[in-house]
Amino acid sequence: MSRIAECFAALEQSGRRALIPYVVAGDPGQEVTVPVMHKLVAAGANIIELGVPFSDPMAEGPVIQLAHERALANNVSLSTVLSMVREFRDQDQATPVLLMGYANPVARMGYSKFADAAQAVGLDALLTVDMPPEEVAALNIELQRAGLDNIFLVAPTTPLPRIEKITERASGFVYYISLKGVTGAGHLDMIEVANKVGEIRARCSLPVVVGFGIKDADSAAAVARIADGVVVGSALVQLMALAAERGENADGIAGAAAALLADMRAGMDAGQTG
Repeated sequence: MSRIAECFAALEQSGRRALIPYVVAGDPGQEVTVPVMHKLVAAGANIIELGVPFSDPMAEGPVIQLAHERALANNVSLSTVLSMVREFRDQDQATPVLLMGYANPVARMGYSKFADAAQAVGLDALLTVDMPPEEVAALNIELQRAGLDNIFLVAPTTPLPRIEKITERASGFVYYISLKGVTGAGHLDMIEVANKVGEIRARCSLPVVVGFGIKDADSAAAVARIADGVVVGSALVQLMALAAERGENADGIAGAAAALLADMRAGMDAGQTG
């Protein structure tokens, strides 16, 4: 059983939901990422999602676009990100880590080479934002060979036949984008989110997590009542950027992110038991 499957099985047994923070690797500095990962786990993260910096992050809103720009200016590449995962694994062998990014860096490295490198450093999964299910066969072969899950996105506008096609190819979990548009935008319509999560669950047995628009403990708790997991990204990235602007060191930046995540964890757990 994969780390991700073990994580969701343990959470289900305890009646809790996954909390999945997203940060851009190398933002606001290379020295920050691994300490942030460890502090987020200590604050209640169940899975860590690392953004791979890319020059054209089309799915991202302004906050995360700027984070990609900062990370690229810090000379962070896909190989650098994999090295960060290896360093994280020196102290944490249990927490699942997935990379979220775009197809170009993986394709440039080569699917087979990427899968081997990812397996070697202890990566658990890959989410490629711009990889359609019709084109994923070659990548899936390599990921499956290396024991990595392939995470897919489902949007509010995704029609049911396409949801079926996506879930046939996905593993680990399915990531539902709760809002139309880019990361960090809009307000959640919980009825719409619940309906879509139900449609996805009716077509697959994988856990369904929800991201986009989750900014605080209240929104995290509301989503946790509906889905198997909650992803928070822009709010964390913004807090880390502000801490860096104040001149905080790596520990201070990580602490700012961990404080928000701890509030979300508390809100989610209270909502599950209350």
